[in-house]
Amino acid sequence: MDPHSLDKLEFEAVKSVLARHARCELGRKLIGHLQPANREKLVHLWLEETDQMVQALALSGPPPLGGASDVAGLVQRIQPGSGLSGEEFYLVGQTLRATHYVQAYLANLPAELVHLHQLGERIGDFQALAWRIDEVVEASGRVKDTASEKLLKIRTAIEDHRRRVRKIFDRLVRTPSVVKVLQYPNWTFQGDRMVLPVSANYRQQIPGIVHRSSDSGATLFIEPSEAVELNNAIIQFGQEEQQEVSRIFWELSRLIHLNRDEILVAIRALARLDMLTAKAAYAVKRRCVRPEISRDGLVRLWQARHPLLVELFDQEGKGREVVPIDVRLGDDFDMLVITGPNTGGKTVALKTVGLMVLMAQAGMFIPAGPGSVLPVFDNVFIDVGDEQSLQQSLSTFSSHLTRILHILRCATPSSLVLIDELGAGTDPDEGAAIGQAILDELLGRKTRAMVSTHLSPLKSYAYRRPRADNAAVEFDPQTLRATYRLHIGEPGNSNALIIAEHLGASKRLLERARGYVSQRVKAFQQAIDAAVGSRREAEQARRLAQAAEHQARQREQELQSRIEQVDREREAYRRWLEWVNSLKAGQRVFIRNMRREGTVVRMELHKQQALVNVGRLAAEVPIKELAEPASVEEAKG
Repeated sequence: MDPHSLDKLEFEAVKSVLARHARCELGRKLIGHLQPANREKLVHLWLEETDQMVQALALSGPPPLGGASDVAGLVQRIQPGSGLSGEEFYLVGQTLRATHYVQAYLANLPAELVHLHQLGERIGDFQALAWRIDEVVEASGRVKDTASEKLLKIRTAIEDHRRRVRKIFDRLVRTPSVVKVLQYPNWTFQGDRMVLPVSANYRQQIPGIVHRSSDSGATLFIEPSEAVELNNAIIQFGQEEQQEVSRIFWELSRLIHLNRDEILVAIRALARLDMLTAKAAYAVKRRCVRPEISRDGLVRLWQARHPLLVELFDQEGKGREVVPIDVRLGDDFDMLVITGPNTGGKTVALKTVGLMVLMAQAGMFIPAGPGSVLPVFDNVFIDVGDEQSLQQSLSTFSSHLTRILHILRCATPSSLVLIDELGAGTDPDEGAAIGQAILDELLGRKTRAMVSTHLSPLKSYAYRRPRADNAAVEFDPQTLRATYRLHIGEPGNSNALIIAEHLGASKRLLERARGYVSQRVKAFQQAIDAAVGSRREAEQARRLAQAAEHQARQREQELQSRIEQVDREREAYRRWLEWVNSLKAGQRVFIRNMRREGTVVRMELHKQQALVNVGRLAAEVPIKELAEPASVEEAKG
């Protein structure tokens, strides 16, 4: 996709909105790399994946991705003989633990959600490795005492020796003959050794090793002779402890390295699942629909809402609603020339259509009404706003024309072209002439295009071309603002005189201004008004017919969707009930509300509960919370 157009349409801002719906950094990072595709097969696949994730959210809620993080770099860094810190091992372990829960989540989804099950197939079984890491490392990164028998023995010995040393020092600082030679009545540390702060004048009173003196020389830090051997032992044990920790970390590194490729594949699967979850959650929150994909270049958007305006109004919290627009392209016309007051409505319409296309081709549902249809464009080009280049010293007109000429060099019959204020920034007659030539070029290629302008000659252009049509942004003369509603089939007016009147212009000034309007312009406007009147009647009849058709189609789709959902739920319940009735003592089960696995002790079907061992505890669990663990599903498959 054209990078300039992605920037001007603010696709990055849409991705930022999407990223807020991700559940972990894996999805957020992948969303950051998301780009619209321009291959129909890939767009179909992405939309189907999102559709299946929407269904999964409705059936089972979001996947249990808590604890997962982007540890791919850590896993790739591990080599035999070199490893990670304790904190890094813990992050890897938590991510591997998440893979186990995600496997169980995906395994319990209906079989027809094939793309989600395929993601599950890319996630290996790392339960034993995750358990081993959890057995070794605490969340702080400290190695647990129980990580190995040898480590437990060493740390027990260290603690025993420290206790004995503290006992010696506690006794010494309470001994009157010792207290009187101390600079302060307490012991302290010098490195790993406990020492006494002895006055230099009484050095001979405390036999032992002087480790250092204070800056003034008045205080000597002495390790009493009776504690030296114990302190030496503590230091020796500390070295042995570090060696054992290094050995344990080396072993963890070896295990992770052996499974490195499979772990990296699983991490990528988790990231994709999280991105799909974000797409689905966004679709649900903003009442988005899956656009139908047309192969004949048809654009048909119903009730389309600019996604960033939706977010902006929601953040404002003032109850403002985005005015939706209906847009057609590619059926009886390939080009739409939008006119109306210079109040932003035309630009919003162009950007709304552009973002709908980019979102759909990125696999996102769109904030529009049911029955919305989009093709897969090979590229989207837009020229919008003030793109004046100070470095190149180009005028606004030159800057826009440079961009449009680039678009003409690159656009194909499969592209979408959006141009804002065509012909502006120069002499109106010359601007209109160049604008018509540009439109001729686009029409000749059969390129889908939406163009906004306020030049009168371009309003009549669409009436003189069979594959072009006009559209007007509705204007409220009371508020002097665009309503943002788009009326296809009629051109808009600049409403300059109406605006001037409401702003307080005198009657004399307005009459003089009307007198300056040329007869040619007046005749043109009268012809336009007559054509608009007849077309408006025909358009109203067509809209009523289409509205009835869309309403019927929507009801049919909703009913069919509900039937399919009920069938899926019935089949899932039947399989689950069959599995529950087959449960026996000793079988492994997954407990949904605890997100943990356990072993059945006994089934109490008459009470609708089961006694399950979870770790070292036995819990009475409602049968409805039991699910088949991933391992059981895999064994069947």
